[in-house]
Amino acid sequence: MILRSIYIILLFFICSCSDLPSGFIYINDIDKTIQTDLRYSTKDNFTGRIVDGYKSNRAIISYDAAKSLVQVQNELRKRNLSLKIFDAYRPQRSVNYFINWSKDLSDTINKIIYYPKINKSQLFPMGYIAERSGHSRGSTVDLTIVNNKTNKELDMGTPYDFFGPESSTDFSNITDKQRSNRILLLEAMTKNGFKNYPKEWWHYTLELEPFNHYFNFVIE
Repeated sequence: MILRSIYIILLFFICSCSDLPSGFIYINDIDKTIQTDLRYSTKDNFTGRIVDGYKSNRAIISYDAAKSLVQVQNELRKRNLSLKIFDAYRPQRSVNYFINWSKDLSDTINKIIYYPKINKSQLFPMGYIAERSGHSRGSTVDLTIVNNKTNKELDMGTPYDFFGPESSTDFSNITDKQRSNRILLLEAMTKNGFKNYPKEWWHYTLELEPFNHYFNFVIE
């Protein structure tokens, strides 16, 4: 109980010392073992460009969601595995960037990788791009699992951010191993208070979200 109290006090101290809005924290300030690869801070994403609002590779998330992610990470580490975060808090300006990108039908730089079977004009109507994102409320995270021995991501059947039915968590036409890996992630996350977005195996939101506000501060 004493150690738990010290741990909680330390976390609040970390939060209070940051320049983030109250209730937010850099995930690696609470657990440095969680890997971070914010794709939108690089050109390695479906737009092929660095996305507006992403000035660093430091994942930000609500304090409540961070606590639950640490619990997931602790369980995975016992199996020599680790979480790897692709996206967490996402500024509204980044969502707006995606909307504007979707309207430029001539820009299809990474179509072959991320939406080979879908016409770009259909991404917004089909819901792959939207005017609002739960990420902007601060308690949604896109992530996968990494094998700590090889430092390779587990095979989930599709790349992160692949637009198509193949990315649905329960998509049937994948290998047994790929299905097992998706279930491993699903069970670890749901056990610790997250719910999955069924169309994306990587997308999880804390069930008891602390905020109902869409934030717009820059990731830096």
